[in-house]
Amino acid sequence: MTSSHSSVGSSSVVWDRGLIDRYDLSGPRYTSYPTAPQFHEQFGEAELQSAIERSNAAGRPLSLYFHIPFCVTVCYYCACNKIITANRKRAMPYLERLIEEVAMQGRLFDRSRPVHQLHWGGGTPTYISDDEKRLLMAATREHFNLLDDDTGEYSIEIHPGEMDVSTIACLRELGFNRLSMGVQDFDPVVQKAVNRFNSVDEVRELVDAARVEGFHSVSMDLIYGLPHQSWQTFTSTLDSIIDLNPDRLSVFNYAHMPHLFKVQKQLDESALPSPDEKLLMMERITEKLLDAGYVYIGMDHFAKPGDELAIAQREGVLQRNFQGYSTHGGCDLVAFGVSSISAIDNVFAQNHKQIDDYQGAVDSGDLPVARGFELSDDDLLRQEVIKQLICHFELNFADINKQFAISFKEYFAEELEQLKPMADDGLVDIGEDNIRVSLAGRLLIRRICMTFDAYIKKSTEIRYSKII
Repeated sequence: MTSSHSSVGSSSVVWDRGLIDRYDLSGPRYTSYPTAPQFHEQFGEAELQSAIERSNAAGRPLSLYFHIPFCVTVCYYCACNKIITANRKRAMPYLERLIEEVAMQGRLFDRSRPVHQLHWGGGTPTYISDDEKRLLMAATREHFNLLDDDTGEYSIEIHPGEMDVSTIACLRELGFNRLSMGVQDFDPVVQKAVNRFNSVDEVRELVDAARVEGFHSVSMDLIYGLPHQSWQTFTSTLDSIIDLNPDRLSVFNYAHMPHLFKVQKQLDESALPSPDEKLLMMERITEKLLDAGYVYIGMDHFAKPGDELAIAQREGVLQRNFQGYSTHGGCDLVAFGVSSISAIDNVFAQNHKQIDDYQGAVDSGDLPVARGFELSDDDLLRQEVIKQLICHFELNFADINKQFAISFKEYFAEELEQLKPMADDGLVDIGEDNIRVSLAGRLLIRRICMTFDAYIKKSTEIRYSKII
């Protein structure tokens, strides 16, 4: 059994290969609980409208998500809902429906509720022209209470190889203050294999412009496990990334599931790194980023100690939602566009996944909800337990008892029993009044959370990606 230990304040993490080999199963990423496979089509517009009424009565702040599905070219690893077209005229008919949906939803929500968080994802949100971006943001501002003081977390995903540097100023003008760049890998052999291209110079130009324009945070996404990658090839990408000095980093494990995502069939399977090589990559990536001063937030995410994400974790207020980790809790999430998922009061609601179905629903004057899920009291309880463990690596029984009027030890007696082998293996420490995830357990947090997932046992047909 080999283990290595890297530490930066609260970001300590222990890499224990023996434990990883034993516990690195497949499992959910827990951007929601229950997870999306539980959604069903019996949930519709009436259930969503009832949830919005309850949400208005509670008066929580809002988080808005916009899905812009277009890309000029396809990245062969992609598992997102996307439309590949070089014909940019295709965007406007979709935007018109998106704006109509914003108006429809805006009429249902109390106009006074502030929007603490806003995110444009895709696809490639910057696929649309600067004037089209202005149009969408103006419509959003008309129907929702956007903050004008730059205190919200307003972020957008960009493809650095597909964007003109002048757009950075436009994004700042529209109120965006965070950028997320999908870099993935700088190695030219890997880029050719996955059909995604962006050079270090292109990324640097955008990062420099973002800093000049006063963006609060620049985040970068990397993927390990792609064809032709090895720890040796990835080291130079990581050196370049550290030199670029992003505030946050997400380092994702590529999940090769061509049975679900047909575009992945275009990848050369024989060139994929072995499971052993992938584990080595993640170990060295973690070590190198911690040594460079990043904090391990958990679940593939790293941040500078002064970034809001790291501060939120230190202060015990970090959240998790469909976009991953988040600093703004207590918000109802309203999502717009094809396939997007809202989390309002105690429901999840997902829009139609096919653009024709989505646009047809909007044209008929209907909310384009295709399926969803209403959470029971048990779901809400387990959701909170999983969120606390994922965000803070710790769970206080008294807090849960008070919030849900239960006895944690009685309610979760079976789960606590199931955790004992993990405690014996040093993944968790089960105290009299809390559960603490060990430094070695942090990398396996998804496996620990699966203990509290009531649906895992029933879902043998659902295939998830590997934990690490």
